Amino acid sequence: MSNLSCAPAVGVSVGRSLIYLIFAGVAWGTAGAAASLVFEVSDLGPLALSFWRCAGGLVLLLGALAVRARRTAGAVSAEPRRRRLLRILATGLGLTLFQSAYFAAVQATGLAVGTVVTLGAGPVLIAVGARLLMGERLGRGGVVAVTGALAGLFVLVLGGEGGTVRPLGVALALVSATGYAAITLLTRWLGRDGGGDALATTAWAFAIGAVGLLPMALAEGLLPHTAELGRVVWLLAYVAAVPTALAYALYFAGAAVVRAATVSVIMLLEPVSAAVIAVTALGERVTGATVGGTLLLLGAVGGLAAAETRR
Repeated sequence: MSNLSCAPAVGVSVGRSLIYLIFAGVAWGTAGAAASLVFEVSDLGPLALSFWRCAGGLVLLLGALAVRARRTAGAVSAEPRRRRLLRILATGLGLTLFQSAYFAAVQATGLAVGTVVTLGAGPVLIAVGARLLMGERLGRGGVVAVTGALAGLFVLVLGGEGGTVRPLGVALALVSATGYAAITLLTRWLGRDGGGDALATTAWAFAIGAVGLLPMALAEGLLPHTAELGRVVWLLAYVAAVPTALAYALYFAGAAVVRAATVSVIMLLEPVSAAVIAVTALGERVTGATVGGTLLLLGAVGGLAAAETRR
């Protein structure tokens, strides 16, 4: 996290931003595998896990901010106070809505349908919002890439199992996608003028998310009951450090520079990463849907990344 502790998003090149986003998407996919291992050996629920994810990430980022404050003593943020407050509140509320509604959607309609609706609606909402609010055009090639990415997502997630579609679950997934789209569009909109601080934004978002998730986590059961407490603690520490504190800080830094629609497609690397881990580490069977969906998604991500660097 040394690079992020020294500089805000402003000034980050497009190439480096793409690397940040690719790492974040892959890291987010590992969170699912870690969560499945936690659920196997303990009674911790998804909302409690999400709370500990936010709380642990917040602790780590506060440490990074304290180190940075000592290195840059006397420095003043260039971002106006009102804009900083907008960034903090909107990002924190959007993150809480995104995670909470997603977990509720999965509970209501199942993992496959909840994931497809949330991650599939996200790029569409973001592309439309970026066009209407910021004048960002995808172009014909971009439309083809987004369409290919969504096709790959459907094949990858739904190809291996039948999903049960329930209206309430679909509605919750769309709410989750709206929260995700709002975060991405706000980050891109504010990042066009510079002055944002990815590390501080991420820390505040986790603080608001932890507060919002705490009541639901308490109702679900905040502390795990398990005979393998050490293993659970290490898994929670990993989830808080890599796919949370580091990945979200990189995400906010990269999303401020790269076009919003491109960001949304790159983040579809999350289910690809999760599928690869499921096959290589968790012993799941390789299927044609896994291979076909992965290739479609990787092709779309590669095409948009190449177009972004040319732009």
